[in-house]
Amino acid sequence: MIYITGDKHGDYSDVFEFCNKYKTSTNDIMIILGDAGINYYLDDRDYILKNSLLQIPITLFCIHGNHEERPENIASYKTKTFHNGIVYYEEDYPNILFAKDGEVYDFDDKKTLIIGGAYSVDKDYRLAMGYNWYLSEQPNEKIKNEVKKVLKEYNNKVDIILTHTCPFKYMPYEVFMSGIDQSKVDNSTELFLDEIEDTTDYKKWYCGHYHTDKIVDKVRFMMNDIDEF
Repeated sequence: MIYITGDKHGDYSDVFEFCNKYKTSTNDIMIILGDAGINYYLDDRDYILKNSLLQIPITLFCIHGNHEERPENIASYKTKTFHNGIVYYEEDYPNILFAKDGEVYDFDDKKTLIIGGAYSVDKDYRLAMGYNWYLSEQPNEKIKNEVKKVLKEYNNKVDIILTHTCPFKYMPYEVFMSGIDQSKVDNSTELFLDEIEDTTDYKKWYCGHYHTDKIVDKVRFMMNDIDEF
């Protein structure tokens, strides 16, 4: 079975509970829609979490968020093919996989496109407090061009799109953080996703990032919900 949920930020207690309840195994997959919290600190704290996740009876398939470094920038990660797409993994943690932006994976005969990343509205706070922030958080032009190239190869038609943030037109303003000057927020990723949404024939779109659970048109925002994919 394949399941899907929102941002975890390092807290997998609900995933543990879910997997124990439904007797999952590592043959099952749990899609995490970004901010997995697994590569945030880049020190022993990450490895404490990864070692705990070895005990979870499921394979985690993580989209890139904005509170973590990209695995391709971490020396310990290697690549392999998973469901007809490239993933990043560490040999010591075989049940923790990271999707590559611009890849199309075959999940239960559903062509599934991945576009991770987002802007951090808490960037200035994190930098001021000495917390980690990564320049690679948003998809760069190379990634965006790769997404467009891949979509062209698929005649701009896929079944599912998985992203961390959402297309600009679907921004959930009702859950925006108070005290943030929105005029200083970089919405370039959301505007890019708008372009993708306008030009792609798709059936469903899942995203995280906004810490809300709701459905608008074909777009589903996820945070706490865990559902079948």
